[in-house]
Amino acid sequence: MKNSIKQLDPSKIEAFAAQLRGRVILPSDADYNETRKVYNGMIDKHPGIFAMCVDVADVMASVNFGREHNLLIAVRGGGHNGGGLGLCNEGLVIDLSGLKYVRVDTADNTVRVGGGNLWGEVDHATHPFGLAVPAGIISSTGVGGLTLGGGVGHLSRKYGLTIDNLLEADMVLSDGSFVTVNKDQYTDLFWAIRGGGGNFGIVTSFKFQAHKVSTVFGGPTLWPIEKTEEIMEWYHTFINSAPEELNGFIATMIIPGPPFPEHLHNKQFCGIVWCYTGDMDKAQELFKPILAKNPLFEHVGEMPYPSIQTLFDGLMPPGLQWYWRADFFNELGSEVREQHLKFGSNIPTPLSQMHLYPISGAASRVGSEETPWAYRDANYAGVIVGVDPDPKNADKITKWCKDYWEALHPYSAGGAYSNFMMDEGQERVRASYKHNYKRLAEIKRKYDPNNIFRVNQNIQPTKH
Repeated sequence: MKNSIKQLDPSKIEAFAAQLRGRVILPSDADYNETRKVYNGMIDKHPGIFAMCVDVADVMASVNFGREHNLLIAVRGGGHNGGGLGLCNEGLVIDLSGLKYVRVDTADNTVRVGGGNLWGEVDHATHPFGLAVPAGIISSTGVGGLTLGGGVGHLSRKYGLTIDNLLEADMVLSDGSFVTVNKDQYTDLFWAIRGGGGNFGIVTSFKFQAHKVSTVFGGPTLWPIEKTEEIMEWYHTFINSAPEELNGFIATMIIPGPPFPEHLHNKQFCGIVWCYTGDMDKAQELFKPILAKNPLFEHVGEMPYPSIQTLFDGLMPPGLQWYWRADFFNELGSEVREQHLKFGSNIPTPLSQMHLYPISGAASRVGSEETPWAYRDANYAGVIVGVDPDPKNADKITKWCKDYWEALHPYSAGGAYSNFMMDEGQERVRASYKHNYKRLAEIKRKYDPNNIFRVNQNIQPTKH
């Protein structure tokens, strides 16, 4: 049983606060309620204490304080986690938002990033050098959470997942010690953090391989929802034979409003968002078969890479209600397409949607045991999200999301991409790591035998 912060002598909290360069925030502080907000407005947790870390020493002190007083510990990077796993009730939240820096090394095109950075800050720093690190599709996402879970996005087909571009990490372990992990040292730990989530320690710094990406050609193409089955069948063949420089994720969605033209608002669509990183002189030719499918709306063209990364930021501000469900898929057969048409035609609120991200090209060439990310052979990482600003609609978006998932799940590959999951229990975590779970559990026992880092998609340490 974990202790509540309320059981602690106030002098111990004062002594802890005096150790930190960053602030300690308690429920009695004026900014406590603001501090406990995360990206998902459906999450309403009340931590006992926040440690707002500004350096590695703060993180070490915080881990030691939590462990010594048997507190439940949550670690918050960008706060984007769907299940609100950057927070906990009554325990200690180790907040990394003060650990921010991005340093680009042009000698080898590597990038050193703090544990509290957001992807938009990384893009801002790398773009002037004509570089990018493969990440997701929303720039306000935290670097830590996205990376440790895998990292699927616009550059996956060309340059792999985010974890495939992770070269090194600095970590604070459950005993408060500090280590640097890479291919030559703590190799088991380096393997585990490339997809195993926050189970093994707190990453205070990441070192990534960046790639020459400056201008991309892309944007959305939309078809009436009635064409979902036809477009999905075409897309499956097209994307899996397309050059790896071309990425496109397919969606069922409603157009909620600006920046899209008014005649599209509140209508349901099957959409594909494209991103091409190859030779811009070849882009028009490459997009000919796409545009030959006669989208009702298309807005594709050249843009700086950070622009495609921020395309949806305005539609998805922090504080909306979110409910997530996810699965991997190998095929988009007729039964699957039929369900996408059915549920895509009955989307409950303008921001709710379904995405399928291709796991092909470079992302599929990494062996299924080279990293914990076990589904390299799946063709798509699918996610269904119920989204709305109004808490009154929470039940409606949750029900649609669950029903959609249950209709599709029998046709899925089994597990899900951990960054797309809520708090769904052990069985789902095991399914998501498949054959890699046993090895992860053994590494967990070695570095966190008492499961101190458990507020996550938890990998339980192997029993002694």
